Amino acid sequence: MEHILSLLKQALDKGGSDIFIIPGSPVVVKAGGKMAPLTQERLTPASAAELIGHIYELAQRKMDGLEENGDDDFSFSVVDMSRFRCNAYRQRGTLAATCRIVTFGLPDAQKMHIPKQVVDLAELRNGMVLVTGPAGSGKSTTLACLVDKINQSRSGHIVTIEDPIEYLHSHRLSLVSQREVPEDAPTFPAALRAALRQAPDVIMLGEMRDTETIRTAISAAETGHLLLSSLHTIGASKTIDRMIDAFPAEQQHQIRMQLSMVLRAVVSQRLLPGANGGLVPVYEVMIATPAVQNLIREGRTHQLDNVISGGQGMGMLAMNKELERLTREGLITREVAAMYSENTDVTMHRR
Repeated sequence: MEHILSLLKQALDKGGSDIFIIPGSPVVVKAGGKMAPLTQERLTPASAAELIGHIYELAQRKMDGLEENGDDDFSFSVVDMSRFRCNAYRQRGTLAATCRIVTFGLPDAQKMHIPKQVVDLAELRNGMVLVTGPAGSGKSTTLACLVDKINQSRSGHIVTIEDPIEYLHSHRLSLVSQREVPEDAPTFPAALRAALRQAPDVIMLGEMRDTETIRTAISAAETGHLLLSSLHTIGASKTIDRMIDAFPAEQQHQIRMQLSMVLRAVVSQRLLPGANGGLVPVYEVMIATPAVQNLIREGRTHQLDNVISGGQGMGMLAMNKELERLTREGLITREVAAMYSENTDVTMHRR
């Protein structure tokens, strides 16, 4: 047990974001986008299984789910250290795990460089706000900042549905109920349906993973609640297409109509390698203006990028323009900007 606690502390001291326990490799921490070993010796299958067993002890959790399903998501806290979100899994017949470091306390939007256009979405009272991006891009952090802003600014009941719970919210101006799947509810759709009977003002759904969850989320937003959620997509147009394509062809027209009415904004974010090391966040924000609603209804999502580019006065941020800004400010290199740009013709000159 002392060994795993020592490794967790080393990872924190290095400013790490993720810890990897995989047989055949040392224990590795990802810090500033780079991998660094925490141990000299390579893990054997037995030593990896022992470390993972200690993690389960820290979480006070049985390993039944891992043994039955081949992988298991959960979170745990270490006093005076941090919270950790863990995914344990089988690979090549052995046990492995990845632990995401989630510091105690709530993230500060300013320190996380979350733009005002994103934070201001907390002022919405109804509809659907989606935060999208690849794994590890900070979606959970952005959602936690929005929930915290609502919690500090108005009274009401906030219900979060997560797997697992990452950030702990205390009761401030609002009451906050945090439900974890599967400990507190069997599935996301079941927890979401139950939330509608819990007099919520705001529902934060950690992730929309399947058609049933998307359908239930749209229905929840239609009933006058503010629903915040995330998707593993990149860009507003791909997010809309992903949601529509989750449904059978004969249902897609109806879903387009519903989505055009309830959607309020799509935030797309990524973490880029910084010019001087570390990671730099970049954001795209699409606000559901009448023009955007029209394009969604008519299935012309390929034109959304043009609307976003011309929508700065309406609180929108275009990914390419943000890449240009970060390049001009010397925060990222031209090569990184070109790599992540959807328009390779865009020039990224520093001034």
